[in-house]
Amino acid sequence: MGVLRLREFRLLFLAQAVSVVGDRMVGIALAFAVLHLGGSATEVGIVLACRTLPLVATLLVGGVVADRVSRQVVMLVSDLARLVTQGLMAGLLIAGVADVWMIAVLAGLTGAAGGFFNPAVTGIVPLIVPRERLQEAAGLRATALSGGEIAGPVIAGVLIASVGAGWALAFDAATFAVSAAFLFALRLPAAIPRAASSFIEDLREGWSLFWSLTWLWSLVAAAAFGNLLWGAWAVLGPVIAESDLGGAAVWGTVLGAMGIGALAGALIATRARPHRPLVLAAGAYGLFFFPLAFLAAGVPVAVLALGALLGGVAMMLGNSVWEATLQAKVPAESLGRVSAYDWFGSMAFSPLGMAIWGPLAGAMGIRPALWLATGLQLASVAALLSVPEIRHMRAEPVRSG
Repeated sequence: MGVLRLREFRLLFLAQAVSVVGDRMVGIALAFAVLHLGGSATEVGIVLACRTLPLVATLLVGGVVADRVSRQVVMLVSDLARLVTQGLMAGLLIAGVADVWMIAVLAGLTGAAGGFFNPAVTGIVPLIVPRERLQEAAGLRATALSGGEIAGPVIAGVLIASVGAGWALAFDAATFAVSAAFLFALRLPAAIPRAASSFIEDLREGWSLFWSLTWLWSLVAAAAFGNLLWGAWAVLGPVIAESDLGGAAVWGTVLGAMGIGALAGALIATRARPHRPLVLAAGAYGLFFFPLAFLAAGVPVAVLALGALLGGVAMMLGNSVWEATLQAKVPAESLGRVSAYDWFGSMAFSPLGMAIWGPLAGAMGIRPALWLATGLQLASVAALLSVPEIRHMRAEPVRSG
């Protein structure tokens, strides 16, 4: 890939390729850590929500910071903070002195650090990649993410089943150290112009631009609703795996299949040149029907893995096309703040999604709750495709050279 010849992008790619393996171990490690401590489905959801809520809460602040100071420094500090919090969590679990509330608190601190990292990494790519190669770069970053989607859950499942969830979290902590080393070696171009306005004025300016772009907030709203529904998979899936499918190793294999699909979606994205990119992104998200429906239907593990694979294709293809569109259409000096509103809006309902599906499953049953999520997910994709600005958005022509 031509874009990998760019030294700074190559370092960023390697940093993310390493850290995402650990990232994709965390969800399954936290869920089974809580279950093995005697927690219920509701407590699993609460811990996962405790991880997500601080991430959402710090995104807007992180976006302003990313537009005011070095995005490289923001990413480094975030990685080092997560090295500490994940290392502490791992140590407590390995030592056998952890309690559910301790896991929740440390997960929250990890999530808060992630809220600063995400807008910074979105904003740093256009500084090191030419405009005409943004889609290729997005696809390659998605490839790194999808590699983690494959390896992370499988490694986590094996470690949890053999030596415990603490060692999976220790592995994650180590990946942040490696990522920080790659990020430290980055040499960025001259700094982009920094606003002299106040923090609040920066937020308002970012919001004004965000709200003025109907295609942007429409897709973000749909993503927020989708993440609310995806909580059903994240919370109820491990519970079903523990009771019916054979435990953490099997669930890790299912999530690994999702990673294989994500890799396929990422590879497609590196070559994709869609004339209507947001139609492609929205249509891809429709594939999330399959993992939710198959989990609800109680199909054999192999069929469930196939559904997860299709969900992985949807995730990486849709997200990479969306990210490249955002980077191409939003001015570089505002991208940190606008991407923060993108991240914030997309993730806003995720903590609620983690928290509600355990009680809903307790009230109506696990399978009916999953069918409810499946139907609502399809309806959200149909609503998104009804927005004219989504259907009519065209990609900018690709320039050679």
